[in-house]
Amino acid sequence: MGKVTGFMEFERVEEGYKPVPERVKHYKEFVIGLDDAQAKVQGARCMDCGTPFCNSGCPVNNIIPDFNDLVYRQDWANAFAVLDSTNNFPEFTGRICPAPCEAACTLNVNDDAVGIKSLEHAIIDRAWELGLVKPRPSKIRTGKKVAVVGSGPAGMAAAQQLARAGHDVTLFEKNDRVGGLLRYGIPDFKMEKSHIDRRVDQMKAEGVVFRTGVMVGELPKDSRVTNWAKETVTPAQLQQDFDAVLLTGGAEQSRDLPVPGRDLDGIHFAMEFLPQQNKVNAGDKVKGQLRADGKHVIVIGGGDTGSDCVGTSNRHGAASVVQFELMPQPPDEENRPLTWPYWPYKLRTSSSHEEGCEREFAIATKEFLGEKGKVTGLKTVRVEWKDGKMSEMANSEQVLKADLVLLAMGFVSPVASILEGFGIDKDARGNARATTDFTGGYATNVPKVFAAGDMRRGQSLVVWAIREGRQAARSVDEFLMGFSDLPR
Repeated sequence: MGKVTGFMEFERVEEGYKPVPERVKHYKEFVIGLDDAQAKVQGARCMDCGTPFCNSGCPVNNIIPDFNDLVYRQDWANAFAVLDSTNNFPEFTGRICPAPCEAACTLNVNDDAVGIKSLEHAIIDRAWELGLVKPRPSKIRTGKKVAVVGSGPAGMAAAQQLARAGHDVTLFEKNDRVGGLLRYGIPDFKMEKSHIDRRVDQMKAEGVVFRTGVMVGELPKDSRVTNWAKETVTPAQLQQDFDAVLLTGGAEQSRDLPVPGRDLDGIHFAMEFLPQQNKVNAGDKVKGQLRADGKHVIVIGGGDTGSDCVGTSNRHGAASVVQFELMPQPPDEENRPLTWPYWPYKLRTSSSHEEGCEREFAIATKEFLGEKGKVTGLKTVRVEWKDGKMSEMANSEQVLKADLVLLAMGFVSPVASILEGFGIDKDARGNARATTDFTGGYATNVPKVFAAGDMRRGQSLVVWAIREGRQAARSVDEFLMGFSDLPR
């Protein structure tokens, strides 16, 4: 496991960032990855801990100690082979995954965890540079046709696995480019879209057919879900034309904030704001683009999507950016003996926060204020939490100026009309009802229709989407062929 005494000799090596004044002038990635020497030191810190909790902490069950050791030995080819065996797209997870594997690292009990995410990032970047990432088309053809609906990480992972099993796979995407929320939800400064494009080229060489601009079913007329479809296909058509259908769309219904003044102009969901900038970055023209130039911006929601709105607003040249979080401010450090190896509760400061942002915790919006139909401010109140219940603090109301309000409070469910079009049963949260059992996993109540990713589990992480896509692919393969050699 790397160097036996490495964890006692070496400190954690962090990836670097380009300076704030430089990076806020563009939308390109600004993380400075580890060089070979730094990666070797990071790999050396992996302990011979006996039970590597990092493996189970990682949703795709990356074989982390093995590739850590191989990086320490500078064997990049075999490090990539190990990483590639469990994760179809390490360049995605190595950039935007929050790294639950590091929270589970045994060294994290009383020291800084091994920088697993930075090593994953280093391995896949070296693999591309060395030409190790190549198409792997199947040598056999099964003659079975599979439709995958939704080209986010779950859909891409499933489509690639099914194509490698020899099936004829068609991947449907309602928007004009492949990638789902990776394409239009993640800002380019966190992950440039060339990474998606390279994988699309690989998958095409493996036999996957991509059909973009195709909406399966219909969106409600009042839906604010991003949709640039030019063509519609009915669920019945897919069920007729394909031997199996796998639904891997995202949980795209944004959580709303129904308080007085919500209908004022200038109040938008994050997923109205972020996709437009990504389209502009791709060279498209967006009429009436939502922009934060010179505006006082308030972002409601303290998670990653809210952070993405902060970073984008700063790049637009916002006059000020304030981010709201309903919950109280977490501690700077978690109680490690109490929480390890689970995801810790602690204050997280993103690179976007460091670029300029005021953060308000334990604050709730009571009303949106406006003049002539446009938002001008928010009436807020401080809240306190006791025994899991929230109450407003007396005499704590205040009014904050706002020209643009972005709602980034998470997502509640997939688009209901899509599931209804197929006649799929939903769970209590509005997701497609499907189990993850070893036999018949990811199958819905509708014959030959499966569901995975956010469509099944609700809003989640990119690494969970890849896991579910891979597992669902195995279930579909087993359904079509009676057995499957694909890994779970």
